[in-house]
Amino acid sequence: MRLSQRFFLVLLSAAFSCNPGDGEAPSVLSLSYDFAQTDHGWTGDFADYPEGDSVTYELVFKHDTLPTNLNNNGTLKALMISGNNLSDDLFMFIKKKIAGLRPNTVYHILFNVRLASNAPTDAVGIGGAPGESVILKAGLTLTEPLKILDDDSYYRMNVDKGNQLLEGEDVINLGHIGVATNTTQYTTIFRNNNSGFPFQFTSDETGETWVLIGTDSGFEGKTTLYYTKIDILFNEVGPK
Repeated sequence: MRLSQRFFLVLLSAAFSCNPGDGEAPSVLSLSYDFAQTDHGWTGDFADYPEGDSVTYELVFKHDTLPTNLNNNGTLKALMISGNNLSDDLFMFIKKKIAGLRPNTVYHILFNVRLASNAPTDAVGIGGAPGESVILKAGLTLTEPLKILDDDSYYRMNVDKGNQLLEGEDVINLGHIGVATNTTQYTTIFRNNNSGFPFQFTSDETGETWVLIGTDSGFEGKTTLYYTKIDILFNEVGPK
């Protein structure tokens, strides 16, 4: 087991040891989504591409079967998202609305994302590298993350995701999607912010929020990823 996974499991164990009073939101909330059999209500979409070009950009999102080398019995699935980054700026994202947070409260959040990638490291690509130039981002928003059409007929996000290597107000970087030098087949990788850099979020009066996870690409080529599991840990800091 990798160190990052072990650290996250320690935090999950601490979460399960909490015993809040009846009717209270827990001071530590852990959410886990394994996509082997179901999509758990997650949806996907794309931004930073021109209106009417979804076919040209080969944009696809679906709950699909994992590649054969990661799927011995042929029944395991994942959230598959794919696109050809002709704009040199494609954002491919998944999202889900969640509830149960304590209202008007500051949280520190840890993300642990397991996904399958076939992007090599130390490779040369048009616009950028197929691994290191595709950045995985995660965050929370009070507003549903949506693509909107701007005055230049480009789809842009209605939340601040930053741009490629730059973080935004609503997301942090979890790393790139590169696996290893000379990678050609899909390999499971783990990306997280468990190294002492929690994402800070303040809930509103509803205790609801949207989780946003996506890749911001500077690689002018096709990227296909399979999200297999997402763990999110909410640590309550205090009232806002």
